[in-house]
Amino acid sequence: MSVVAPNGFAAASAAGGLKAAGKHDLALVVALGDDERVVAVPAAATFTTNFAAAAPVRVSRAHLGATQGRSAAVVINAGNANAVTGPQGMRDAEAMTSIVAGELGVAPEEVLVCSTGLIGIPLAMGPVAAALPGLAAGLAQGRAAGHEVAQAIMTTDTVAKETVQRNAEITVGGMAKGAAMLAPNMATMLAVLTTDAACEPAVLSHLLRHAVSRSFNAISVDGSTSTNDTVIVLAGGRAGPCKEDVLGDLLDRACADLAAQMVADAEGSTKTARVTVTGARSEGDAAAMARRVGESDLVKCSLNGADPYWGRIVSELGSAGAGVDFDVDRVTISYGGIVVCRDGVAVAHDESAVATHMAGSHIEIVCDVGLGDGEATLLATDLGYGYIDENRTTS
Repeated sequence: MSVVAPNGFAAASAAGGLKAAGKHDLALVVALGDDERVVAVPAAATFTTNFAAAAPVRVSRAHLGATQGRSAAVVINAGNANAVTGPQGMRDAEAMTSIVAGELGVAPEEVLVCSTGLIGIPLAMGPVAAALPGLAAGLAQGRAAGHEVAQAIMTTDTVAKETVQRNAEITVGGMAKGAAMLAPNMATMLAVLTTDAACEPAVLSHLLRHAVSRSFNAISVDGSTSTNDTVIVLAGGRAGPCKEDVLGDLLDRACADLAAQMVADAEGSTKTARVTVTGARSEGDAAAMARRVGESDLVKCSLNGADPYWGRIVSELGSAGAGVDFDVDRVTISYGGIVVCRDGVAVAHDESAVATHMAGSHIEIVCDVGLGDGEATLLATDLGYGYIDENRTTS
């Protein structure tokens, strides 16, 4: 049921003419009050750090600010990013929220908007506007509705990304899309999360930022940060209040699950690599080194070829940036728990066991730099032929 799994949410999808063959490319997620009418609830979001932020990002930021963190609905289109589209793009994003708000009986500022797809191409607003009333009229609850909206937001994704995390008190559900332009500080990605927990906007924002920092901000496919990245959470409150750490744990798990699904579905990839740096002077140093390794084209090519070329990893660790402490004579590298380099030099190891590990679809790389207790992990991928095929033309 993903995004509508928590009690008090409904969703719908429709075709707005942005995808070929009449595929659904519009999605709507709403919060419901006790009388089952759409109502604004506490909300929080994180957005791209790209200064070329798309119109829907700018509109949603403004709407959350205007309502002081309360939203009733999220409307999403796939197939066009509505990014780098000038003043008309802003008008189109606002129009999407206004039309949906009118259909739902809420204020336009209580509707958030997301877009994903091609950059720099004006949104075909005519067919989108015509489809929005039917989208709002099609709201439903249940597993099918949740899966249909998760499919509608896909672009180059090959599978829908959904999650449900529960404990005895509350439920968190979510959906996401993303398969490339995935880098720390989010990605070409959208995610909508919902919970039946009661939580004030300021607390919800804090918990979401923590969850995003350990999940969507700790993945990389190609080191590119997009114009539209958005993660939104709505807290309907039907399950009542709970401890912050309880809700925080479920949000962490939901975001981590969706992030892992995105990396596993990365364009052209054949392997997922978990790059962990330990023993750094600080967590920041560890994160910088993990990012450098995970985003290295040379390392990615080694992963694709199942080649445990640890020399490339040491080289990347040592070039992680000014102010990042590193001593080559202290570094230890392991693949799948098998040490291949200690104190900066090769050591005898079970080459057959390493080869078996490298042949798998999930590779564990641990780099202990021997300088402190800072630690960080990045989920990355190999660089496969399919990535170039997908991105050598406009996509």
